[in-house]
Amino acid sequence: MAINKNALIRFHALDKCFSNFSKKFYLEDLLEKCNDALHELNPEGDGIKKRQLFEDIKFMESSQGWSVPLDRIKEGRKVYYRYETSDFSINKQPMNELEAEKLKSALLVLSRFKGMPQFEWVNELILKLQEAFKLQSHEREIISFDANEYLKNIHFLGDLFNAILYKKVLHVDYQSFKSDVITTLEIHPHYLKQYNNRWFLIGNNPEFENLTNLALDRIVSFTEIDKKYQVSSIDFNAYFDDVIGVSISPNAVISKIIIQATADLAPYIITKPLHGSQKRISIDNDGFTFSIEVIPNHELEKLILSFGEGLKVITPDFFKNAIKLRLVNSLANY
Repeated sequence: MAINKNALIRFHALDKCFSNFSKKFYLEDLLEKCNDALHELNPEGDGIKKRQLFEDIKFMESSQGWSVPLDRIKEGRKVYYRYETSDFSINKQPMNELEAEKLKSALLVLSRFKGMPQFEWVNELILKLQEAFKLQSHEREIISFDANEYLKNIHFLGDLFNAILYKKVLHVDYQSFKSDVITTLEIHPHYLKQYNNRWFLIGNNPEFENLTNLALDRIVSFTEIDKKYQVSSIDFNAYFDDVIGVSISPNAVISKIIIQATADLAPYIITKPLHGSQKRISIDNDGFTFSIEVIPNHELEKLILSFGEGLKVITPDFFKNAIKLRLVNSLANY
């Protein structure tokens, strides 16, 4: 059975039904859920009939599919369908043969762009996919990437991506680290950004003029609501170009920050700049002095402090004093 985009949409719709133990899904319900999902993609489409539904279920149960453990529970003359356990999902299963072949085909297409300007990320992506899905024959792992596989709510990423793609307005239940109360926010989602192995959702909250950023691991739940989506004209690559991390305060401006690295730390800062704007001022026996032009924020302070005595802020005074205050408060702990 060929897996095309429509088939994948149906499989994932069925997967959600089979793993939902709070409701009984009969054939008619399954058919309706599949066609609803297809209708979102193509409102003019005809949907599928029961024959195709039976073929989809058969494929999901096969070894070419995901070998799903499916129960058929009789209730009177009708039968409803669910997984044997509620924690099963095709999203948690190893890649099947057809998926592997399709991914290999996609990698062949991506490999055409290796070495081209603006496609430097392709080299790393191909390595990540080959290693994660064992698409190359080797007996042991030979490469490791920095990632937080235990990040709370990482499973939200796909649904939030689709909400941005299909311009869906969300009600987000959110609990910040600073509050014991869950707050419900109306969010028009525009962008997903990863920083320091955490993911953040960037969007508009109609109650505020500026953009709102929400850490995925602090999102309790979210649902789509029927409201007109506010389209953003922001180029987010450019928006975050002058900042380290994700925090941008209202009325924030770019500052030229001059920093000195010790002689021991200098090679690391030279080979791995703090920011793309980093420029050399001088280098001698005392160390490496350089500048960056960024919007000062919490993440920048944390980054500089992470180098300990290896970095010293020279100017501007307001930022130097902010770092000094943090160090003074830190010393008070000892």
